[in-house]
Amino acid sequence: DAERADEENRAELERLRAELARAREHTRTETERLRSELDAARKEAESLHRKLRSALSDVKRGQAALRKVQAELETVRSDSHAQVSAAESETRRIKARLGETEAALEAARRAAREGRSVEDMRVRLLLDTVLEAAQGLRRELALPPVSVRPAETVDAVEPGRMTPKDIAARALSEDDPAILDQLLALPQAHLVVDGYNVTKTGYPQMPLEKQRLRLLGQLAQVAAQTGAEVTCVFDGAELAAPVLLAPPRGVRVLFSKPGVTADELIRQLVRAEPPGRPVIVVSTDREVADGVARAGARPVASAVLLKRFSKA
Repeated sequence: DAERADEENRAELERLRAELARAREHTRTETERLRSELDAARKEAESLHRKLRSALSDVKRGQAALRKVQAELETVRSDSHAQVSAAESETRRIKARLGETEAALEAARRAAREGRSVEDMRVRLLLDTVLEAAQGLRRELALPPVSVRPAETVDAVEPGRMTPKDIAARALSEDDPAILDQLLALPQAHLVVDGYNVTKTGYPQMPLEKQRLRLLGQLAQVAAQTGAEVTCVFDGAELAAPVLLAPPRGVRVLFSKPGVTADELIRQLVRAEPPGRPVIVVSTDREVADGVARAGARPVASAVLLKRFSKA
């Protein structure tokens, strides 16, 4: 029994020694691991310290740069305030000078107006004096108005005057509106129009009032284009009351009196003209045309005037 117990003790001792060896090995391994981790931690701590120092340096440099920028900004602000103040002062000075200049200009204008008014008054007074003196001298000498021009005293042959008969001799057909243009181009031409004869030839379907208005509007254009005197005659023998009508510019409108036809009024107008004045009578009535031709006027058919209207 003692031997068996001794063997068990030795076995237990061996087991304990083996466990101790394993524990020592584990402790050594763990110690090495911890040492490795400690070294790594130290290295990491050193790296972090270096990074921290670098970051602190960057922060310090940033703070220094910020202080520099703030100082520069403050300098710029001060300069800007100074420039704004100087600009405001200059603006006030310029406005003051502008006001002074405007006042001086207004004073100069006022003085110029007053001076000009005085000068104008003096010139007008002098002119009135000269005119009155000339008129008095003319009355005193009883000078007649000048009726002869120097060029009229020169001995020469003057050309003949063109008359409506000369227009008729040109190579134009009687229904050509160019004849009417040539007649109206004569000096002091007078165009006398048989109103209803023209309107009933050109637009008989219209009421009389609209016929008159249309014809007068067209005649106003002819008068404006040619500058000729234009008279339009309407038959008023059967009218119960005068026609209310506003004649257009450049056109004389006449109605015959009760008991007098438009044809008779046209012949009266032709006879009232001085001999030699170009008078053109527009009418298709053969009796009217023959009568005015004998009186020296130039008859033209109504269709010619209507063609002249359409050409315009």
